Amino acid sequence: MTTQPASGTRTAIVTGGSRGIGRQCAERLAADGLSVVVNYAGNESEAKAAVAAVEATGAKAFAVKGDVADEIAMAAMFDQAHEAFGGIDVVVHAAGRIILGPLIDYDLVVLDSLHRTNIRGTFVINQLAARRLRSGGSIVNFSTSVVGTSFPTYSAYATSKAAVEALSLILARELRGRDVTVNALAPGPTATALFLDGKDEETISRLANAVPLERLGTPADIAEVVAFLTSPAGHWINGQTIRANGGLV
Repeated sequence: MTTQPASGTRTAIVTGGSRGIGRQCAERLAADGLSVVVNYAGNESEAKAAVAAVEATGAKAFAVKGDVADEIAMAAMFDQAHEAFGGIDVVVHAAGRIILGPLIDYDLVVLDSLHRTNIRGTFVINQLAARRLRSGGSIVNFSTSVVGTSFPTYSAYATSKAAVEALSLILARELRGRDVTVNALAPGPTATALFLDGKDEETISRLANAVPLERLGTPADIAEVVAFLTSPAGHWINGQTIRANGGLV
């Protein structure tokens, strides 16, 4: 752990930062003046577009391809961030996978693959962040409001995100004395490609109307919460799961 940079410029790593909520978070943090490392799994063109969007705000950015569950690749990414920007202050772990299906028929090979990304990946990223973040830093992990709503067909995904919530609270307590916060953010139904894929209009409308505000969330809604949690104004919030879902219960 090191102290805040003398220049005041902070650095964020955003996993899953090439599209959807992750990209919106990258752009929103850049708007606050942070340099941003955009992690992506495979789509180089989307990653380049995300970097260009960040740079359009006047912030510095670069993209790093890598599997979040690969500790060697992720350690190299943290090294690159440190070498380029002098340190790391914020980690937003937005990378994740969702594959739905009833528990009774769920393919255990698919389950292992899903949990490798969502659980092991979160463990790897948080372990590295805990070792590398500067004082005053923040980690935001992504859960889901389905942990509470318990919709059918979400068993594999929801159990992986329940693990994220547990990990976040425990790490917040383990980092006592470090001045680093750890929180989990649990969006409700949000209009991203990940959420919309495979759903018909009737299903999308039903989920939107289940929210008291009667709409789907947007990536911008979620990015604003991330910006607050990782800012000095939000630094008193620690070890919490924030359900950003428009009142969905």
